[in-house]
Amino acid sequence: MAAQCVTKVELTVSCENLLDKDIGSKSDPLCVLLMSSSDSQWYEVGRTEKVQNCLCPKFAKKFVVDYFFEIVQKLKFGIYDIDNKTIDLSDDDFLGQLECTLGQVVSSKKLTRPLVLKNNSPAGKGTITISAEEIKDNRVANFEVEARKLDNKDFFGKSDPYLEFYKQTATGWQLAHRTEVVNNNLNPTWKPFRIPLQSLCGGDMDKPIKVECYDYDNDGSHDLIGSFETTMTRFQQASRTSPAEFECINSKKKQKKKGYKNSGVVSVKLCEVVKEYTFLDYIMGGCQINFTVAIDFTGSNGDPKSPQSLHYISPQGVNEYLSAIWSVGNVIQDYDSDKMFPAFGFGAQIPPTWQVSHEFPLNFNPANPFCAGIEGVVEAYRVCLPQVKLYGPTNFSPIINHVACFAKQAMQQTTASQYFVLLIITDGVITDMDDTRSAIVNASRLPMSIIIVGVGGADFSAMEFLDGDNGRLRSQTGEAAMRDIVQFVPFRQFQNGPREALAKSVLAEVPGQLVDFCTTMKLSPPTSIPAPNPAPNPAPNPAPTLHQTLYSTLRGPSDTTRKKPDIQ
Repeated sequence: MAAQCVTKVELTVSCENLLDKDIGSKSDPLCVLLMSSSDSQWYEVGRTEKVQNCLCPKFAKKFVVDYFFEIVQKLKFGIYDIDNKTIDLSDDDFLGQLECTLGQVVSSKKLTRPLVLKNNSPAGKGTITISAEEIKDNRVANFEVEARKLDNKDFFGKSDPYLEFYKQTATGWQLAHRTEVVNNNLNPTWKPFRIPLQSLCGGDMDKPIKVECYDYDNDGSHDLIGSFETTMTRFQQASRTSPAEFECINSKKKQKKKGYKNSGVVSVKLCEVVKEYTFLDYIMGGCQINFTVAIDFTGSNGDPKSPQSLHYISPQGVNEYLSAIWSVGNVIQDYDSDKMFPAFGFGAQIPPTWQVSHEFPLNFNPANPFCAGIEGVVEAYRVCLPQVKLYGPTNFSPIINHVACFAKQAMQQTTASQYFVLLIITDGVITDMDDTRSAIVNASRLPMSIIIVGVGGADFSAMEFLDGDNGRLRSQTGEAAMRDIVQFVPFRQFQNGPREALAKSVLAEVPGQLVDFCTTMKLSPPTSIPAPNPAPNPAPNPAPTLHQTLYSTLRGPSDTTRKKPDIQ
């Protein structure tokens, strides 16, 4: 499974129109930040300084927190009027608080909300603004390097050279990058490679960098050919017309051999420093994640009226489908400003004709399949369930192609403004595997990810095949996917664990998939201007988003007539 998307985020806090609790002067506010995730226990992250005599403070001290895309991280900002020197805040006047999630803050970049008292009543006209900034040097150095006349260290054949780049640290040299080995060649050209500046020189262009050239040996006793020290400033003097050249010096050989010049020359043909955008760069720059849910209504789920059915809603109001919707949707909704989610079913006979459909809206409105928030998706599922007849077969390709149709339209944008995530919740084996493979291979060229959650106890080996962790998925014609866009997780692994564990697993790969797509397509974030402040709840009649506008132009009256994506 992919590594967690974790980075450091710096939060800056300011307030306006705080309550005045002091007589003869103004409040002396301080902000404390509490945080909570899966264990629901609040813990203190830190406190700002106290700002003397001020109702509109701009706090200088920042909060630095670890950010995880796949976890709902709850934040509670509390504002207090400090009148004594004790650490305990219980004897200080409470001026208001805000509870939100870190996802809401980073997706807004700048979040302004009213402050409320502990009984949720307004704290006067007080407001709080939280700004988020990722702490990271996003620059990378792209290298093209070759060498000539390297020493031959082998008795039979020629040296098998590779390079190692080292960063200088307080405790010595730290390996930053190793190239591939070029076999049997004293004049090698290595494949182009990239090194993050943070790893190579800590972002300091004049910090010493050491490069060592070795002859590779299978037994691990690699022979040093030579080395040199330089800086990024010197590397950057390289261009395709005039490379930067460095003599490889072997100090032992130099001491022993009179007239020693060098052990070869390393030629840096190109060293180009570029900014590499991160997931947060795209989200903070206004990229919207459009979340679509697709639910399996095939007969293998069992009669929804029977407690043995996967669609049976228990007296507590839950089943595995609902748990999966809540778990994943709860995280991803923070990244969609209008929180309007298309929700579909597949594999059922639907009224009034009782034809089998593999992409019917849960609300039976093809022109507007959107549900208001995750609560709306859950409600649409509950209302839809008794109105359809579970049938079959289990076809994935129609709903994948349906979402791909909209992702294709988003490709007309010149920046990374829209990304689509399709959540498919299913109980069984795919019937249209060949068509599904082709649909995924085609969708891999689009701004789109697919999450499959398997519910029940079926054999899900075919789903594991679609998840490209063990090699790039290919269509039945042999065409390879451009990138891995599928993440499959069996729900049973998380049945008895916290809801957050499922979300963490299924969403772990989405940030990397989004960045991979945007990097490949050379798409920059839409703007450095923050995305619109998302409302806490969907507005009753919000302006149509691109996603909604596309439905009005691409929708059709039925599965057979809806415009299909042209993504060959």
